[in-house]
Amino acid sequence: MKTSKGTMDNVKSSPSPARWFRVLKRTVSGDCQQKKFVTPSLCEDALRKCREAFSSGKTRPCSFRSLQLEAILNMLDKHEEEFIGALEQDMHRPRFETILSEINSVKNEALYALNNLEKWTQPVPGQKSMSNLLDSCFIQMEPVGVVLIISGWSFPIQLSLIPLVGAVAAGNCVVLQPSGTCTHAANLLQRLIPLYLDNSCYHVACGGQNELMKLLENKFDHILYTGDRLTGRAVMLAAAKYITPVSLVLGGKNPCYVDNSCDINMAARRIAWARFVNAGQSSLAPDYILCQPEIRDTLIHELSICVEEFYGKNPRESSNYGRLASVELYLQVKDLLSCGQVAFGGETDDSERYIAPTVLTDVKEADPIMQTEILGPVLPILTVENLDEAIQMINRKDRPLAVYVYSESERVISDILCRTSSGSFCSNDSMIQSIYTSMPCGIIGNSGIGIYRGKHCFEAFSQSRACLLRNTAVECVTYLRYPPYAEKPLRLLLWACSISRKKSLCHIL
Repeated sequence: MKTSKGTMDNVKSSPSPARWFRVLKRTVSGDCQQKKFVTPSLCEDALRKCREAFSSGKTRPCSFRSLQLEAILNMLDKHEEEFIGALEQDMHRPRFETILSEINSVKNEALYALNNLEKWTQPVPGQKSMSNLLDSCFIQMEPVGVVLIISGWSFPIQLSLIPLVGAVAAGNCVVLQPSGTCTHAANLLQRLIPLYLDNSCYHVACGGQNELMKLLENKFDHILYTGDRLTGRAVMLAAAKYITPVSLVLGGKNPCYVDNSCDINMAARRIAWARFVNAGQSSLAPDYILCQPEIRDTLIHELSICVEEFYGKNPRESSNYGRLASVELYLQVKDLLSCGQVAFGGETDDSERYIAPTVLTDVKEADPIMQTEILGPVLPILTVENLDEAIQMINRKDRPLAVYVYSESERVISDILCRTSSGSFCSNDSMIQSIYTSMPCGIIGNSGIGIYRGKHCFEAFSQSRACLLRNTAVECVTYLRYPPYAEKPLRLLLWACSISRKKSLCHIL
């Protein structure tokens, strides 16, 4: 979302939450007024169809959900080259990266849901006591209704279709708004999804920020948003009108501590890949490095060797290196190059939205680059005297999506794992945790709300409905709860309903 510096300063300096929300509301309203928008009849028709389809129970059978998941797989198989072409146009994205990070990740998600759908939808037995031994007690996972998915731009196919897979598997109807930043990818999704998925249950509503705010005036049963914090807060503000639950994936500054004991060559390769893949446009990438002064120069040297090995002496000419997704993003990242000193890289080209893989040194904790998520191919390196200082710096900042550590010491890894907080954690690699469908994409603090991926995505779009099927032949016992009250019935009820403490295997010596 484009935001003026003045607006950001106002928001940042506001001491009062109430005042902040007034500023945000004015910002959002101002954006909507800049471009007159009339709700398309198509959007109203889509919402009406979704409500009618969900009310009819069409999406509830597992057979229907499985058919839609198969359709997503079929769409990806038949139009793989079109997805590759769309992202090449939007971001100069290499074919290898698109297949691995977009196509294959969505396929794995859909296959994982298909393989486990029957198990996920089975009732989960509830724990019984003496008071309900003859009853049937279980938890039923049920769809919440009509879901709005607002996709991010950094991986526009993955961030659209992975949440869609979870919502479909859970039995919901969906309105999907792909990111307007990557127009070719968004237009492709808008064209293909109606050809493969049920037209009464699943709809694509393309548009920009103004269209999004108009869409949010409608009532949904769950909203998932991936993007920047300012828009995320606006989504929460709009959802509050209907008390709609939200899931927010907002990113953050992911620290990466490189310990003296690690294999620096290995660490450099894995960090360079994670930071510069997709031209640095990933919320899970290492956002800054912390290391001790004695290994800084060696680490920078190894990073420069890796960049040359990956992309050649001139990454601009490499077919393996992408571009920034928009002029606005390009200018934001370019401004950050003025922080500290350029160790290597730093070249830019306005006409191509090109920024070379760059490492910065002599960066201060108060510099602008340390106050905002970078989302570009720029990696600042800060030095700390020891592990404790690194942990203190990490904990001074908002809790990030991920914390990374490279070390051969189990103590160092354990210290950072136990003394920091983040959505995910990975030692001796970066971003690789995101490929495991059985693990959630965890979010905490200002990095967002909720979790998704795999079963966690299914659960995010489901309601855990508590169900009790009472036996009618035990009135001789249940009469004890009725007035007039007496001590003997109370003691009997407490005996029947209370939970006993299990014997512990631990003994206090």
